[in-house]
Amino acid sequence: MSALFFSSFEVTRQCFYRTSLSYAIVNLKPIVPGHVLVIPTRKVPRLSDLHEAELASLMTSVQRVGTVVERAYGADALTVACQDGKAAGQSVPHVHFHILPRKAAGDHFANNDEIYPALENSEGTLNAELQRSASNTLKVDADEKRQPRTESEMEEEAAWLKGFFS
Repeated sequence: MSALFFSSFEVTRQCFYRTSLSYAIVNLKPIVPGHVLVIPTRKVPRLSDLHEAELASLMTSVQRVGTVVERAYGADALTVACQDGKAAGQSVPHVHFHILPRKAAGDHFANNDEIYPALENSEGTLNAELQRSASNTLKVDADEKRQPRTESEMEEEAAWLKGFFS
């Protein structure tokens, strides 16, 4: 299969779900365990740039991936979010949906709505932090509280999640 790109970043090995028009990847810096992204294959900056078939595939993928992530991580619900445009906090100019598994008891956030500032802060600094090293791997600013995961950690989670789609 062909390589997958999230904006200009090659993410093929992070992918755990793929259709002809959309795919899902594990997150470099998850806010909660199981935080994943669902992305259209064609790089477009805004939802309004998607063709009808792409939008249908994307939404079907959000639903299918969300169902699997909720079950895989023992969640009771999901936070599904899309920052559509720079003014909405989108820093990577490629449409994408965040899927975050949530729990009624023992959730990462005491107040349910605390996830939104965390998501905005996560998204708002990502593009500025991502860089390519000489070895062509992703690097992220080390001062951030949430540390980026290694490629092998992301590949391991992606391989585990793939098993739920068999």
